[in-house]
Parts: sequence; C-alpha cells; structure tokens
Amino acid sequence: MVRKDARSLWQMAPLALALTGLAAGGILYVAHAGDAARWAWAAATAVVLVPTLVSVIKGLLRRETGVDLIAVLAMVGALALGEYLAGAIISVMVTGGAALERFAVARARRELSALLKRAPRIAHRRAGADIVDVDVAEVALGDVLLIKPGEVVPADGIIRGGRAVLDESALTGESKPVQLDADTPVRSGGTNAGGPFELRVTASAAESTYAGIIRLVQASEEAKAPFVRLADRYALGFLGLTLCLSAFAWFAAGSPTRALAVLVVATPCPLILAAPAAIIAGVSRAAKHGIIVKGGGPLETLARPQVLLLDKTGTVTSARPQVVAVEAFGHVSSDDVVRNAASVEQVSVHPFAPAILAEARSRSVAVSFPRDVREQMGTGIAGTVDSRRVAVGQLAFAAPDTPPTPELRSLAIRTAVEGSSSVYVSIDGSLAGALLLQDPIRPEAPRALRSLRAEGVRRIHMVTGDHPDVAELVGDALGIDRVFAERTPEEKVEVIKRVRAEGVTAMVGDGINDAPALALADIGVAMGARGATAASEAADVVLTADRLEGLLLAMRIAQRTRRIALESVFVGMGLSLVAMVFATAGYIPPVAGAILQEAIDVLVILNALRALGGGGLIAPRRAEAKGLAQGLASAHRSLRPQVSELAALAARLDSLKPPDARAQLQRIDEMLKAKLLPHEREEQQTAYPLLGKMLKDEDPTGPLIQTHHEIHRLTRLFDRLVAQLPPEGPRAEELRDLRRALYGLHAILTLHFAQEEELYSLFEA
Repeated sequence: MVRKDARSLWQMAPLALALTGLAAGGILYVAHAGDAARWAWAAATAVVLVPTLVSVIKGLLRRETGVDLIAVLAMVGALALGEYLAGAIISVMVTGGAALERFAVARARRELSALLKRAPRIAHRRAGADIVDVDVAEVALGDVLLIKPGEVVPADGIIRGGRAVLDESALTGESKPVQLDADTPVRSGGTNAGGPFELRVTASAAESTYAGIIRLVQASEEAKAPFVRLADRYALGFLGLTLCLSAFAWFAAGSPTRALAVLVVATPCPLILAAPAAIIAGVSRAAKHGIIVKGGGPLETLARPQVLLLDKTGTVTSARPQVVAVEAFGHVSSDDVVRNAASVEQVSVHPFAPAILAEARSRSVAVSFPRDVREQMGTGIAGTVDSRRVAVGQLAFAAPDTPPTPELRSLAIRTAVEGSSSVYVSIDGSLAGALLLQDPIRPEAPRALRSLRAEGVRRIHMVTGDHPDVAELVGDALGIDRVFAERTPEEKVEVIKRVRAEGVTAMVGDGINDAPALALADIGVAMGARGATAASEAADVVLTADRLEGLLLAMRIAQRTRRIALESVFVGMGLSLVAMVFATAGYIPPVAGAILQEAIDVLVILNALRALGGGGLIAPRRAEAKGLAQGLASAHRSLRPQVSELAALAARLDSLKPPDARAQLQRIDEMLKAKLLPHEREEQQTAYPLLGKMLKDEDPTGPLIQTHHEIHRLTRLFDRLVAQLPPEGPRAEELRDLRRALYGLHAILTLHFAQEEELYSLFEA
C-alpha cells in the first residue's frame, strides 16, 4: 500500500512541478522580476520535457508513434527560441492530460483476492483415531481429510466410505447439488452441501483443480492485450500534417518562431484530454445505473462487441429453482401433495426446499410443522405431518417399493426432455405425487438478447458446464447461435480463444468457474448481484443489478461515450487545424497560440462531459407501471399452479372414476371463469395501454390481444363441454375432446404467460 501511494505521488510530481513553475513565473513577472519569471517557466518546461522525451524515445524504439511527439517538439522549440511562457503552458497541459488518462484507465482491482479468500486455509487430517487441523499446504497424497458441512473441498481426491453431496456450481455452473457415492473422484473447489464425509487425497492443494483456476485467471490476465489510447490512433496523420505546416511556415516566413507558433497551436491537448474526459464521464454515468466499469479500456471495448458468450446458470437463468408442475397419483389432490411436501421441507437445508415452500404459498395451502424428522443429505427427508408419515426426495427414498408404472415412465421422459428435476412425495409409504422443478429463464433475457443483436452483436453463444440436453433447451428458447455444453473452466478458456477470431468478444458469467474466461475475453462482464466475487474481480464490467438488461444499458452508455469522445477529438483537431493555418500566416504568435489552445481544451472537455448525461438509452419506467407490473406478476404466480393443473388433469382423466372426473372438470371450469378470464380482461384494459405507450413503434400488444381471443375461445369450448356432461360423469367418447381442450389451454396459457412476463420485466426497476 505504501509503495502504491509513493508511486501515485511520483506520477503526479511532473504536474505539480509544472503548475508550480507556471504560477511562480506569473507571480515573478507581475513583481517585475522578468528574468526570474523566464527561468521559472523554463524550469517548468524542462521538468516535463525530460520524462516526456524519454517516453517518446521508448515508443519510437518499439515502433510506436504517439501524439506526445508534437508536444516534445513544441517544448524543445519554446526553450530554443526563448518562448518560455508558451513552453510552461504546454507542459501543464501535457502533464494534466497524462494525469486524466491515468485516472481514466486505472483498473484498481484485485483479481485474485476473492479466489484466495474462498480457498481453504486449514484441512482436517485424520491421524489414527484423531482429527488434526493442518495447513492446506501440508496436505499430501494419500492423506485422509474430513470435509465438514459448508466447507470447501481443499484438494482433489476420492470419497472414502459413504456418500457426499456437493455444490459444484463454482466449478461447473450446474445449479443442482451433486450426489456422489463412495470411491467417486472429487475436484477441489466444491462446497459440501450435505453431511460430513472423508476424502482420500489424490493431488496436493497446489496441484488441484481450484488452484488451477487461480493460475488460469493469472495467465488470462497476462494474455489480454493492453488498452491503446484513443488519441494515438490518429497520431501519425496529425503529426505528419503538423510537421509539414510547421516547415512551410518556417520556409515561407524565414522565421523559426512562426514554425513554433504552428507547433504550439498543434500541441495535441484536445487529443490527449478529450477521450479521457469523456471516458471518465461515461464510467461515472454507468456507475449511477449500478454498472461498474473498470476503466477506459473496458468502456471503449464495450462499445463494439461483435460476439457475445453467455454462461447459463445465474446469467440467462435465475439460478433459483421453481416448481413448474405438480403430478398427483391416485385420489390425492395436487394441493395435498404440495402441502405435505412443504410441511416436511420447512426444516430441510436442500436447495429445492425454498421453491417447494414458495409453491405452497402461491397455492395458499396451510402447512403443518413436522415431527420426528429424518433427513438423508442429498437423497430426501421424512417426517410426521398430522399423524401421517411423509417422505420427500428421490423415488428410491420416498417410495422404494413402488413398481414401474406408465405414469412414472412418462414423468421420467418429461424430466429428461425438459431438463427438469423430479421430487417424489409419499404418504404412509404410498406414492402420492411428484413435483417438477426447473431453473427458469430470466423473463427479460429473450428481449435483452434481441436488443443486443440490434446494437451490433452479430453472434451469441452459450458456454456452460451443464448437460447438453438442458443447455440446448435453453439455447433454443433464447435463439442462441451455438451452445458449448459440459465445458470445464479450462475448456471455457479454449472456447474464448476459438471465438475471438469472429470479432471483439464479450463474456458474461457469474461463477468462479467463469473467472478465467471473463479475464481472457476482450471484455468480461460479471453478473455481480448473485455471482461469486471472483467473477466480479476477474471481469472488466460488473452488473450490480441482477438483470441482463444491465448489459444492454452498459453497451449503450459505452457507445454514446465513444461517440462523444470521437466528436471531441475531431472537433479539437479541426479547431487546431484552423489555428495552425492562422499561425502559418503569422496571425498567432506562440504565447497567444498556447492561450488559444487552452480555450480549445476547455471546449472539448465541456463537450466530452456530455457523456455524463443524455436520455433515451432505456425506456422510462413510471411508478404506476411498476406497481401494476408487480400486481400482474403476483396474479401470474397465483394462477400458475392452476394452469399446470390443466395438463395434469388431462393426463389422468382416464384413470379417474367418471363422477370424480366430472367434479374436477367442473372445478377447473369455475377457476377459468372466476379467476383466469377476469385476469386477462384486467391486463388488456390496464397493462397493454401502458406497454403501447412505452414501446411506441414496436407495440407488441396486437399479437397478445389475439392470444386473448384464442384463450377466450378455448375457455368457452371447455365450458360447453363440461356443461353437457351427464350427471354420472364423462363417457369414453367425450374424454378425447376434453383432453384436447385442456392441453390446448395449458399450452397457450404457458406461452402467453411467458410472453407477458418478458414484457412486464420492462416495468421493473
């Protein structure tokens, strides 16, 4: 820290000395000490000239030509011709520009701090019958370690005697805990999400997976190309023009002072100052919107990505499992299945427990507190609920004696196709039902990705550690160009290297397993609200709001900032060119040229600071719209279980007794008329007009209204079919039409809810 502060002071010293020399010279000049004033201005010029000259020479040796060469020539000329005041003014502007630029491109971050903080320091090593705490560095091959609940696995190894449940999302991006049997290899970096287990070490901590991720981040950081100063891109042409005009002025007038005047007004302060000032303003504006951009280089790169790579879990999905369907077997209702499961899950630590409890709340079912609870980590939980024994978990745990049935086979196929997880519920040993859970796609993700394409992103890929079937489903839903599935952190880095040939590459992720890829990509973006700190540290941009729309806003801010920076550069260069022409003609002496250049600097900086403001980058979100969206989203949550019941009832109509089938069909019919249709009418009357005002030219409410018409048509058809049922229940020939109506309503309502939730996400802050 002391070294860093000393270095900062050393870098600011030239600016301080130049200002001091300029001010001291001014005071001495006013005090009629002209010679002393000239010495002070000369000293200020020399103090800046020496390090600037060294920097320019080093650049020339690397075959790099920067705009600072013009400033060096101007300062050398000022000293040679005795124009010391002009030289001092130039020295202040050069050092001031350098200070602004350092501030703009500074990337004060600690890439590895989060990784190192999470890495375990102590391991629990078995020594005979005792457990001894040792430093992780002392762990050797063959050691047996005890991994306690909640601890990070410190080294690669093999599970010894028993099972383990690990949360490997930091390594693979997979949101579901993994259950591993005895003798199964385990990678370091995962978190123990179950009970304690023992691990036989197969690689030391330094040679294990987690340490390898740290090394990958370091290597990727070193491989990233340095930021090229925006001004230097136009240096060569401007330098050549300046030297030609200066030489012409000297030749035409026969006076080196005329040439110096051209160099003074050509001193590229607008080039040096404009881009950093605009970038600082852009970074500040992004910060106001919860977007942390780590310097000028990332902001400029963020304005022009052509290829976008996305992680899946936690980036395009919410990483919070959600119950998407409830299947009831026998005479048990779906509400009873949820009530019993939620009652037991109240005391569970499994990641699915919050989702099951949320489903109970959305159905407004009352839960009871369980007794005699027994939880087998990663397998299931059982307890007594209202004098009945309830078990929730894997089928082998909840109802081990259940024979294969067509319903179970159908459920297994559905979970495989949809990429969902099934949780089985038994009551008193008899299978009562199953809950299907999914990690849902973020509602705003489809629209955000379409908007990103409109902003210039040509290719969008998804790279994930998840299973190919699940990843392909998500990719298809989002219109992803290519899906890279089952990729380790090392393989994600290889994907980045491969796709960088397609153009400027941006990577968006949120986990530790994404950190190496984030560091290597041209621009790394971390979803910081939920993601690992390591990803936030390795990324160039951090979205503190957990929404993909933040990336769209960040791109728009970056594009506007870059446009303003270029405007400032070219306006400054244009004004300098005009001044150079007048200086060539002899109308502007060196000191007046330096003062004029100051005025041009102020103008371009004021223009650059426009990057702090500007509207129209995001649609306005009014308070009443936000409240309305929240109310409608709440209505969707309460209706969703009943919508899923449509398909569940259609699937089991054949197995129900006719009177029971008639009763359940009538219940569904009443729900549609009393809850669903009023909700749809309210949306069309209140939400759709607001959507139309917000989106203006791209008003999407027309297709939604057509969907409402189809929902009303199917509801009327279903109502008529139910009304015609005989008292004893549906006959065999009537079941076909009833099933078709139920499946049709379920399909169109599922699609319609997804479309509306995507649009309602626009209202959210």
